[in-house]
Amino acid sequence: MKENDFLKLENQLCFPLYAASRLVTKCYQPLLDEFGLTYPQYLVLLILWETDTVSLKVISEKLYLQSNTLTPLLKRMEDTGLINRTRSQEDERSIIISLTKKGNLLKLEAPKIQDLLKNNLGVTLEEAEQLHGLLYKLIGHLSV
Repeated sequence: MKENDFLKLENQLCFPLYAASRLVTKCYQPLLDEFGLTYPQYLVLLILWETDTVSLKVISEKLYLQSNTLTPLLKRMEDTGLINRTRSQEDERSIIISLTKKGNLLKLEAPKIQDLLKNNLGVTLEEAEQLHGLLYKLIGHLSV
């Protein structure tokens, strides 16, 4: 590598991560539009489809987002009837997020989204699994 090659955009690790993230999210959007969802709302639903009810703190930790970023997003989801937000009985400072019937019904449609995306990403299942592992290794290292 030449002396100034490290300054080239194509030699940066951050750029392909950024570009790939934007492009993958862009692939999701037309599918999510059919359900009136944004990509971050879909991520929240994925968490809730695993457990039905979870604290705001858990969602914040899983998505690596601050609660002040999540609050407006969750309020919009509540306004559209996907979730309920309530104060915890044990700790008034804690907000509990739960699925509504409408939010739970969307779970039945979610496999369609995954099936359509599998064909659009241009990588084999093996490559996707390798990438998944590497990305979580990177996330684990950076989130310490």
